[in-house]
Amino acid sequence: MKDPNRFLPLSQSVFRILLALGEDELHGYAVMQAIADKSGGRERLLPGTLYASVAKMVDGGLIEELEAPDGDTSGGPRRRYYKRTPLGRAVAQAESERMRALLDIARSEKLITDPV
Repeated sequence: MKDPNRFLPLSQSVFRILLALGEDELHGYAVMQAIADKSGGRERLLPGTLYASVAKMVDGGLIEELEAPDGDTSGGPRRRYYKRTPLGRAVAQAESERMRALLDIARSEKLITDPV
């Protein structure tokens, strides 16, 4: 497996997509919905940004494209589903640890406080 740290730091859109996918297999629109839902509506990803990021992530081995499941009856063009790979999970974990270290510095500088 490639070194996850070589992908860091991640762009916000790539990190959001990796978090949104979790262990699920989602189509693009469901990824956008998951980002909005998991952030309480504070974070949104536009389709152009999503699909540009997804293409790079597939090429980099962070996610894989899957065939639509048999039960997908969207009626429109074939939906593309995506799943996070083991490398994608490792990269998301490395980015989370990188960000936690930055938050620790911010806390030590009294820029943020933990809720009581």
